[in-house]
Amino acid sequence: MSVAGTSTTPEGRDARRTAASRHGDPDCGLDPDQLPDGLVVADEHGRVVCFNAAAARITAVRAADTLGQPLEKALPLEDLEGRRWWQLTDPYGGLAIRVRQPERNLLLPGGREVLVSARYVRERPLGPVRRIVVSLRDTEARRRTERSHAELIATVAHELRSPLTSVKGFTATLLAKWERFTDDQKRLMLETVDADADRVTRLIAELLDISRIDSGRLEVRRQPVDIGAAVSRHIQAYVAAGQPADRFLLRIEQPLPALWADPDKIDQVLGNLIENAVRHGEGTVTMDVTPCASPREGEETGTSVTVSDEGPGIPEESMNRVFTRFWRGSKRGGTGLGLYIVKGIVEAHGGTITVGRAPGGGAEFRFTLPVGAPAYLA
Repeated sequence: MSVAGTSTTPEGRDARRTAASRHGDPDCGLDPDQLPDGLVVADEHGRVVCFNAAAARITAVRAADTLGQPLEKALPLEDLEGRRWWQLTDPYGGLAIRVRQPERNLLLPGGREVLVSARYVRERPLGPVRRIVVSLRDTEARRRTERSHAELIATVAHELRSPLTSVKGFTATLLAKWERFTDDQKRLMLETVDADADRVTRLIAELLDISRIDSGRLEVRRQPVDIGAAVSRHIQAYVAAGQPADRFLLRIEQPLPALWADPDKIDQVLGNLIENAVRHGEGTVTMDVTPCASPREGEETGTSVTVSDEGPGIPEESMNRVFTRFWRGSKRGGTGLGLYIVKGIVEAHGGTITVGRAPGGGAEFRFTLPVGAPAYLA
């Protein structure tokens, strides 16, 4: 049985597939040019019948110049050893049981790398190849990921080396010459070892947080949080460590809505933002805690915390990079991971965080949290 205007022969079916490849299948409403990856399709004779916009962008070849051309001429790929890929794999004359080529790095003319995978379409098992569907992906995204991982490893190695060298040096000295040191000298060395061990512990915690943020597995254990008291504790810790009390200004607008959040993670956010203001800013560090509209749909109220200083601030051109990995506002040390983690924690709570210029000219960080009551209290 056939429908008027169509054919049930293999040639007719092949023609319909070719039209769908070029112009999009009207049944699914998909235009190949809408695909994010490059798509190249060759017919049973090895001639190109589809070359979408992404393939043209990746190969820097006009689609019109490829249609009807032999596949190996339209897409002259080589492996990393310089061998012609289509001659090497022989998709039309090779093993009849082969149905695909797994993704691998291949080279375009000029040495540009692309990620290529292929599917061999047969109308029946062990039958001749009726169509080859080739997927192309630019390697730039993968290269960026690899560079990011390499930078992370290098940063962690650098940050670990210093405290571990100190720990090893002091412990080796104490073990070898214990009797030669006074009690005060021993205490000083042990306090240094303890501080360096804390530094290593913090770095490992940062790495674990990054892993959880990247994989979407950062857990939030909500409890009632007095955000004003939490900010006060951080200020008191800095004053106890020697900072002048008049360097800090805390303003709390009452009444604040009841806030349910992870207290440890909120402490981590506050500690990072206040430390940045103290270390990199100047003048008074001002913290404003106020009620505000909730950033989450379905809730009316939320809480915002603003931390600002009177230093030089963050250059306008750097504003969009502040919450990325390895961004550093100055050369005063640090891994450059803190603000990336802060953003991940705030967003895991359903909140938002922004950076801008404070009225006094310094940096201003403002994060907003929804009330976030557990479901059983909603």
